[in-house]
Amino acid sequence: MLSFSKSLAVPAVVASTAILFAGCTSAETEESPSTTTSPAAAEESHEGHDHGEEQEEAVEVSAAQPRIVATYDGGLLTLDAETLEVVSETPIDGFARVNNVGDGRHVMVSANGEFQLFDAGVWSEPHGDHSHSFAGTPELTDTVFEGDTPGHVVNHAGKTLLYSDGDGKIQILDTSSTLTEDTLEPEIHYTLEPHHGIAVELSNGELVHTLGNSEERVGVIAFDSEGEEIARSEQCPGVHGESAIEGEVLSFGCEDGMLTYEDGQFEKIDSPDEYGRIGSQAGSEVSSVVLGDYKVDPDADNEQPERVSLTNTETGNIQLVDLGTSYTFRSLGRGPVGEALVLGTDGNLHVIDPDSGEITNSIPVVEAWEAPVEWQDARPTLHVIGDLAYVSDPATNELHVVDLTTGEEITSSQLPETINEIASVSG
Repeated sequence: MLSFSKSLAVPAVVASTAILFAGCTSAETEESPSTTTSPAAAEESHEGHDHGEEQEEAVEVSAAQPRIVATYDGGLLTLDAETLEVVSETPIDGFARVNNVGDGRHVMVSANGEFQLFDAGVWSEPHGDHSHSFAGTPELTDTVFEGDTPGHVVNHAGKTLLYSDGDGKIQILDTSSTLTEDTLEPEIHYTLEPHHGIAVELSNGELVHTLGNSEERVGVIAFDSEGEEIARSEQCPGVHGESAIEGEVLSFGCEDGMLTYEDGQFEKIDSPDEYGRIGSQAGSEVSSVVLGDYKVDPDADNEQPERVSLTNTETGNIQLVDLGTSYTFRSLGRGPVGEALVLGTDGNLHVIDPDSGEITNSIPVVEAWEAPVEWQDARPTLHVIGDLAYVSDPATNELHVVDLTTGEEITSSQLPETINEIASVSG
């Protein structure tokens, strides 16, 4: 059984000048002997995360103002999530990705060996039985978290985890600290060997992350809050993706099914096919069913699946739903009552009952499209905020909004850029 010592806090690094992202690079890294703490040497802490100074021009508004933050070739586009009006454009060099931080105000931008905090410029402050909401100018902050090849960002149970593929570095932040602290000091851990992986911390302090190396990914391991290994499974070849669902059950996709983690134990759910790969997933806190992709050709470079998987973590059953159209990894989402959502290449947003597998609605949103070969290239993308589904269309530079309660498109807008990845803040 492995163990790791309680991690030391390492302040976020501050750039002396504005950060400009370039293309991704990779480097040789030393393998860590176990999931462990970072070196004791702490880097220079930063003093530039004072929101009071940064947002002096912010004004109080009557209610929270959610915003969309989307990438395009050359920067970030910030939009009002209700009107779709452009709030600002922020230049960034190179290919960048965005992920929700989970604090209602910030988005994490990743590229070129760094995670960088983006302030969307809206937030709310609790005051007794109500809150005061504010809106200001979005900006790319000087708060940087270094890592070799930034990968997945996961927020769950009040923690935000940053995972770097090139060195297996896991940085754990208290999500609320991004709102309250001038110096952000994540706990640092490392995986057993660097690999393309993911990590999540549960509400009881357990740290769960993938197992693998540069050649293969084999499973998942779990540590308790004191750093002692409590469970592992190496029965998940090609492990990829994670979701948290009802009852704080974790799911991880495998090339032959799905691996779940609950109450200190792993369970394997087998695919109906010998090779039935589940990678991209969308979970819901109000459903025990995981929506996933489903691929059956191990030799395909760019398989175009037309079936999705619905994995019931209570019954251990994987149900396959034939959509009659293909989709991509940016096509999956969940609705407010757990409904499974898939944006097809036929241009429709397909709504699926996660328990029965019945397609209950197919909502026309965009024209039919073809999936690009390169995963970095823009394609119609689904992003869900509450009962609203946002669908981008790079062919027309439009962003559409669908009301999931009525199944009707309620608005759309022509954007000045071709957007790619989408994140959001609640304000």
